[in-house]
Amino acid sequence: MNELKITDVALGEGKEAVKGALITVQYRGFLADGTQFDSSYDKGRAFQCVIGTGRVIKGWDQGMMGMKVGGKRNLFVPAHLAYGEREIGNKIPANSDLSFEIELLEVLTRDD
Repeated sequence: MNELKITDVALGEGKEAVKGALITVQYRGFLADGTQFDSSYDKGRAFQCVIGTGRVIKGWDQGMMGMKVGGKRNLFVPAHLAYGEREIGNKIPANSDLSFEIELLEVLTRDD
């Protein structure tokens, strides 16, 4: 599968993630075989990033758009929208398709 796949598990009621927003999420990341390679839950703190500006993998930049606070979403991210040919530490092999379970906690935009 070569395309980003977005599955909404629960629709949020809050503010919408838009380009340039600072988002706060809890997430788990998995390799294609189901092995978990990362989890903000395990780290005990939420993850923050600016979305839509190339600071995270393309699959997140595209896949988080329009999600609303309180929502839960699963993303299937093909390798070319993830890390491509780069190997990430000893956790993510090159050319890996990834999937994520994401819960959107907060969205901050310049208007806030």
